[in-house]
Amino acid sequence: MNKQPQRTCMGCNVKKDKRDLIRIVKNKENEISIDRTGKKEGRGAYICNDIHCLEKVVKSKRLEKILDIKISEEIYENLRGVIFEGK
Repeated sequence: MNKQPQRTCMGCNVKKDKRDLIRIVKNKENEISIDRTGKKEGRGAYICNDIHCLEKVVKSKRLEKILDIKISEEIYENLRGVIFEGK
């Protein structure tokens, strides 16, 4: 049995299996995208599939600090859609 890679959620700071989290990526062109495959190139940050974790991240601007870039409201709306879609 292979051990799954662990990542920490930015919202709740709980370590979970990488496949159970949503990955947000900043590529070399400083474009932010949601990586459903976990394979896109770039700096990644992870969040639980939970609206409470997302709201914590939005309020604290933690994603902006981690990726060192201003995050548009459109990205947050896309994340909300992905979270509700996964429920």
